[in-house]
Amino acid sequence: MSDRHDNTYLLISGIFLRLLGVIYLIAFASIGVQIDGLIGSQGILPIAARLDELAQTGDIELFLQVPTLFWIDASDATLIGATIAGCLAAVLILLNIGQRAALIAAFILYLSLFHAAQPFLNFQWDALLLESGFLAMFLTPRSRVVIWLFRWLLFRLRFMSGLSKLASGDPAWSGLVALDTYFEVQPLPNPVAWYVHQWPEWLLKAGTIGTLFVELLVPFMMFLPRRWRFTAAWLTIFWQVLIIITSNHNWINFLTIILCLFLFDDRAISRILPGFMQTRLQLQAAGDKQVDRLIPVAVGVLALAIFTVGTLKLVELGSGHRFSGITGKVLDFTTAYSVVNKYHVFPTMTRKRIELEILGSHNGLDWQPYQFKYKPQQLDRRPAFILPHQPRLDWQMWFVTLHPKHFPWFDNFMQALLAGSPSVSKLLAHNPFPDNPPRFLRVEAYEYHFTRKDERERSGRWWKRTALGPFTPLPWMERREIAD
Repeated sequence: MSDRHDNTYLLISGIFLRLLGVIYLIAFASIGVQIDGLIGSQGILPIAARLDELAQTGDIELFLQVPTLFWIDASDATLIGATIAGCLAAVLILLNIGQRAALIAAFILYLSLFHAAQPFLNFQWDALLLESGFLAMFLTPRSRVVIWLFRWLLFRLRFMSGLSKLASGDPAWSGLVALDTYFEVQPLPNPVAWYVHQWPEWLLKAGTIGTLFVELLVPFMMFLPRRWRFTAAWLTIFWQVLIIITSNHNWINFLTIILCLFLFDDRAISRILPGFMQTRLQLQAAGDKQVDRLIPVAVGVLALAIFTVGTLKLVELGSGHRFSGITGKVLDFTTAYSVVNKYHVFPTMTRKRIELEILGSHNGLDWQPYQFKYKPQQLDRRPAFILPHQPRLDWQMWFVTLHPKHFPWFDNFMQALLAGSPSVSKLLAHNPFPDNPPRFLRVEAYEYHFTRKDERERSGRWWKRTALGPFTPLPWMERREIAD
């Protein structure tokens, strides 16, 4: 084959867009079954009330910084309808029916949900999906510039993740002991994490070194000649598969894997793709010729802007310096619209796992616990495999003890339990007060650890815990304790 065939991306582009449709479908469906309890009228943080409060400020800039369709209507029906519409758009992308219009619709709908469901959608994978979806709107098989932009996105995702670990100064990473606790303290461990946590220290240290190598050095191979790119792709994919096996990080690792497609070319992918699929994808690409004539100028301007903003954000992340003035505002707006983002997966490593148990009572004497669906609670309950779904409440509970900025939504969550909100109750595995909400609530903190192999053989428990006492970061909680 000639070099000309090595540098075509008809098949790559077609496969990527279909797989992006699958990721969009997963993302919309996952948030769709939770949206009512998170931000509905009886949810933890009702979006209608929040938007009304913002609107009363009269600040036009706020409308631009919070780009969401729910300014028009934020009823429960509209919220659920948006997730259903997102699922339909994802299916159209997957089936290549009005694909470009569907890509635009999916981006706008997910961006709207992204801003409406803060802080529950304030994660790296949400931003990565939006940035990938934004670039996909401009993707044509003949646009080498957009192919390069996808590589630039993958580079920033991987390199920023490694750079943030060094820039944070966390001794867990510099001392190569991050994986000593990672499998135990990650937000929602799966069963494999328990087994890997038992590995010898030298092997876990080797895994830490491997992580830094794959994130700091391998990304530079993505801009080298063909064989180097392929090596970078396979190393990245291999590491993502390891994470998928040992963690419940929803769909971010699958999205990272499909971004690696742009490190390959059609000749490489044709070796494993059936002939009828190749023909179909090439016919689709032929139909994009008219679009190709319309996009180049816009793509050129887009590429310059994305490269510049992405470089500035790399500088910010590495130096700790934040740009101000017009430059700072431009960076803020690109973040608000999630077209160029910072990525910093686990820049610091939590050393302890602190879990909160919420208990309710009618009389202040007899207390019953609320049961969550997935987060560690019962000591003998096996951690679950929940990929690619992300239970947003269970995930968010992991952060409450880490920083006071999470107290406001947690306060609203507690108030919703006291009010007996049926929408919020659906987010839980068991509400001990289905008919009559409790008069009192209390929160107990525990330090959780995986059991050792011998401990599990004796007790059948996956976890052991130590009581730390009441968790009372909010004044009303203290008053409840006094009432008790």
